[in-house]
Amino acid sequence: MKKHPFDPSIKHQLIIALGMALWIFTFLYFTEPLDVSQLHDSERLYILSLYGFLGALCYVTILPFQYWLFKKTNNQWLLINEISFFLVFVIWSFVVMRSFYMYVVVRGEPNPYSLYYYLTSIFLPAVLTIFPIVLIGRFGFGKYKQKQIEEQKIEIKGDGNYEGIRLFLSDLIALEASDNYVEIHFQDNGSYRKQLIRARLSHLEKSLPCMMRTHRSYLINPSHFLSYKTESSKLGLVLSHEIFIPVSKTFALSTKEALNFTTN
Repeated sequence: MKKHPFDPSIKHQLIIALGMALWIFTFLYFTEPLDVSQLHDSERLYILSLYGFLGALCYVTILPFQYWLFKKTNNQWLLINEISFFLVFVIWSFVVMRSFYMYVVVRGEPNPYSLYYYLTSIFLPAVLTIFPIVLIGRFGFGKYKQKQIEEQKIEIKGDGNYEGIRLFLSDLIALEASDNYVEIHFQDNGSYRKQLIRARLSHLEKSLPCMMRTHRSYLINPSHFLSYKTESSKLGLVLSHEIFIPVSKTFALSTKEALNFTTN
């Protein structure tokens, strides 16, 4: 499923809600689709301000649904999530706006707009005008967040032109040499993954000083160390996702000293 730019920051979501409130007020003030010209200036400003406030409130009150969708897809925002969010947003907004129109704006009036007319001639045209601003705001903040995340990642380059991987250092577990290749052990959204690239472990060691050598064929990320383990009288380490990494005699002392230091 295709991913969609998304920024879960509540601060940015509130900025979008505020921008939408101002845009709703401006749109209704100049287009007057609700016959508000019949109201006094003070009443018109009050009613249209409330419409803007209600639009923002509708957006804010369904943010829990948005975060539920986000968690349901393992903290990934998919295009289907964005579509689902907007469908719920439109339906919820219609219920609130129609109720406000009936019980506040034209309360006691003999001839309010029918449900069908309100939907097709007022609400949907407003949606087509107002909601693109929300879409642009959400997309813009999402792209900015995406850029920030990418800048925080490290890049492990292979010898080939298109070989390599970008990931957070905290997700990198270990590097394992295999002839002229290196197998990268890492986690992606909590799930264990492996990727083989054409590279030399010695070259990667120079570009990743935070990694620790435990064996001529292994580099580990100390932050993923869980425990020591002995197999066939040989010392080894258990890393995240129960990955076993051997420790050679050459690196046994330095490995113990480094791990004891980082875990104390």
